[in-house]
Amino acid sequence: MVDFSFPVDGFISILDYLGTIAFAVTGATKAIQHKADIFGILVLATVVGVAGGVTRDIIFGRFPTAFSDPIYVSLTVITGIVMFFLFSYLKKRMNIWLVFDAVGLGVFSIIGASIAYQIVGLDFLPILFAGIITAIGGGIIRDVFVQEIPIVFVKEVYAIASIVGIVIFYVILSFGVDMQVASVIGIVVTTGIRLLAMKYKWNLPKVRET
Repeated sequence: MVDFSFPVDGFISILDYLGTIAFAVTGATKAIQHKADIFGILVLATVVGVAGGVTRDIIFGRFPTAFSDPIYVSLTVITGIVMFFLFSYLKKRMNIWLVFDAVGLGVFSIIGASIAYQIVGLDFLPILFAGIITAIGGGIIRDVFVQEIPIVFVKEVYAIASIVGIVIFYVILSFGVDMQVASVIGIVVTTGIRLLAMKYKWNLPKVRET
């Protein structure tokens, strides 16, 4: 019988690379929208692509993977260069910033949760915390860099999408389901909720000004 299983560490690395590229796209796009030069685009793409993971690793007492594995910064730099040359072309065909932001949110939510699961086991609060920090850390820094209120505080359902995906990931794991299956489901749920929230303008309650 052929074994089609894929090593967990390799699976997580692939997801981490995907999330890094997705968030690097959002950083580069935001920099372009604010008229940054090529250096500014590369810096923001890199900061947004790795900031969430670096923050997570430091909190959990790990040397940041983005510092020890050059592929992360390489991916963000390549992404920034591609966006510099192709942004106008890509923008005409889809709202690229929002789509990639949703994908990055989904991937990084579950990446953070998966890494915490490997470190502490099936302990809900560390899994939730690691997932949220990984998912929103880079986006908050991105928006602060361009002097905007972080999207997580003001826009349609954002952090809630991350939380729901992480909770579903945790529940599936608690039933003994393979982590790769739980990860894929969690990513799809988080990304799907975020995309639906954008499409239908779902918002959390805010204080009404009198």
